[in-house]
Amino acid sequence: MADALLGAAALGDIGTHFPDTDPRFKGISSIILLRQVADLLAGHLFAVGNIDATVVLESPHIAPYVEQMRQNIAEALRVPIQQISVKATTHETLGFIGAGDGAAAHAVALITTQ
Repeated sequence: MADALLGAAALGDIGTHFPDTDPRFKGISSIILLRQVADLLAGHLFAVGNIDATVVLESPHIAPYVEQMRQNIAEALRVPIQQISVKATTHETLGFIGAGDGAAAHAVALITTQ
């Protein structure tokens, strides 16, 4: 999500702002980074329009957690929960994701100028 927001604002990527070589970011919560991205966007006079995120994995099933995930993201970005979509799909047993050896996530972000 952070990368989608940064990309929509043409502000680089998550590695530019939070390099994995910097010990300050070792083990940091992605929600904290998302809050910092929200602050960065606001500093450049952007506002979050909406987010559409898809998690691709065979298991576990995330349906029981989707509403809490949406709430956490909305709070971090300081937007109404109605602007945040989180859903899941599978790879239908194909490839390393389908075999249960990994997961992927995709996010699309709409931003506006303030």
